[in-house]
Amino acid sequence: MKYQRPVGGRVAAVVAGILAISGQHLLTPLSLLHWHNVFQHLYYLPIVYAGLTFGWRGGVAAAVLAGLSNAPHNFLSIGAMPGYAIDQILDVPLFCAAGILTGVLAERGRKQRADLERTTARLTEVYQKLQDNFERMKRAERLFALGQLSAGLAHELRNPLASIAGAAGILQRDLRLEHRDAECLGIITKECQRLNGLLTHFLDFARPRAPKYQTTDLRVVIDSVVELTTHAAGEKAIRLRPEISPQLAPVACDPELLTQVLLNLIINAIQATPDGGEVLVSAGPRNDRLLIQVRDEGWGIAAADRDRIFDPFFTTKENGTGLGLSVAHQIVEQHGGMLTAAENSGKGMTFSVSLPLRHERPHEA
Repeated sequence: MKYQRPVGGRVAAVVAGILAISGQHLLTPLSLLHWHNVFQHLYYLPIVYAGLTFGWRGGVAAAVLAGLSNAPHNFLSIGAMPGYAIDQILDVPLFCAAGILTGVLAERGRKQRADLERTTARLTEVYQKLQDNFERMKRAERLFALGQLSAGLAHELRNPLASIAGAAGILQRDLRLEHRDAECLGIITKECQRLNGLLTHFLDFARPRAPKYQTTDLRVVIDSVVELTTHAAGEKAIRLRPEISPQLAPVACDPELLTQVLLNLIINAIQATPDGGEVLVSAGPRNDRLLIQVRDEGWGIAAADRDRIFDPFFTTKENGTGLGLSVAHQIVEQHGGMLTAAENSGKGMTFSVSLPLRHERPHEA
């Protein structure tokens, strides 16, 4: 950034320059007319500077000051050389014209620069929005391809898993099994159940059902989710604190899908928050939209991972599937909203669900 002298300093520089030139007029003998001619033309320097710095008003003020400060010299010279004195007095309108012209051009240049800066800012904002939309389109294309490619495979995998689990169940009914064999069958059954749950989550992501909109009191939804997730804390002493705005009005949404989103966000927040911490669940109107936020006091998410947390199969948990946030993100987008994550100023993360208060329900095919 360029250093700019304070306004007072710039005014002082103009005044000092004009007074210095007028002083040279007074100190120089009248016989040295060529020097007086030089001094007279030097007045244009502070006048032009004032016009460039303070606009046409500053240029006129500097020109008037030049004329007044040179009045003593004109008074002394009018008796000896009246023609010379009159010429110098007639220079004052030229000084004013120079100050006005310079000031007008300077103000026009500043206005054009300001317009250019505003246009640049708008173009930067539009470019950023285009980049965001482009990234969302690329992500949507990847997810669509992933869903088309993998949904059929996931569906087919459930059949052999069911067969394996069924066979293991038949063998477990044999009371003559040795202890080690029984343990192995238990592991097979447990892992089949885990894989089946993973496939179920994946199919929910790959083939989500369309929202069934109905007018919903979100207080009831949030209260029920908070009550359900209280048990998810287990032995951890974590406080779940709901803050629901009294101005929260019923909205059109799919309460089951929204419950799924909130369950996922709050359980994640509980798992991230250490013992003795707090999870805040707030809801209320914000700029003609509904804003639901889940704030935890955990260790946060690394900056390098924040752009990937909504991608399928990406997880920072040891036993996570990486599909919970992806499904939640997709559900929120189906509602015409946005799911975002931001780092808290202190510690932890805040996940925000922004939904439109009003929207047109899609026509059924």
